[in-house]
Amino acid sequence: MACSSLGLGSCPKTPKIHVYCRKKEKNRENFHPYKVIEITPPPKHLGVRCFPPNLQCGESVTIEGQAYTISAVTHRYQLRKGKYEPSEKRLDVLSTGRYILNLYLENLLDQS
Repeated sequence: MACSSLGLGSCPKTPKIHVYCRKKEKNRENFHPYKVIEITPPPKHLGVRCFPPNLQCGESVTIEGQAYTISAVTHRYQLRKGKYEPSEKRLDVLSTGRYILNLYLENLLDQS
């Protein structure tokens, strides 16, 4: 629904949340912000976390003392002024126990 159809005139721009990831002193890798979502039903938003840019599916990450396994890494882009610019980085994660259980069940299904 557009703001002009509501009679509000022009729409105010929504402020973007900026998360700055600091470099560790000993480790000189760059860290990037990712939106982390646990995808077991119902999906649960785990916040915006900083991780290295080269994360892949199947890797293990620890968030607030709990181990998770990455099931998908998504990079979204938005077309602005004729150029695609990065707009969001997202990690879909499962608890490590659930990830192993899913692999076991998929293996059983393939064998039957």
